[in-house]
Amino acid sequence: MPRFDDGKDAQAMRTIGEVAAALGIKQHVLRYWEQQFPMLQPLKRSGGRRYYRLEDVRLVQEIDRLVNDEGYTLKGARQALESGPVQDGAASAAPLVNPEGQQGELLSRLLAIRGRLAQALDAA
Repeated sequence: MPRFDDGKDAQAMRTIGEVAAALGIKQHVLRYWEQQFPMLQPLKRSGGRRYYRLEDVRLVQEIDRLVNDEGYTLKGARQALESGPVQDGAASAAPLVNPEGQQGELLSRLLAIRGRLAQALDAA
């Protein structure tokens, strides 16, 4: 959860500017995500002023993680959020960059897959 150093209670609603500043996401991106993710619905008061609840902020963080850290498309992130957590036994996609920063092994695996795909296309 981001730290809001504004003296408000942790459960207090935040404006779009406060959320944008705390998460490092531009306000226009947050407004666009509201259009792309139907589950993201901050309260709108008179004049269209947006107020984000704690659960809205958490959802924005999850969208940001999926899109900017894990490389999901907006459509893929929306589907992942709609389907909920991955069930036991279900296959999950490996992140493009593993947390330990061992990109070499992942890159070699991807290149091997690419080679096998090229061979399959040549054989077809």
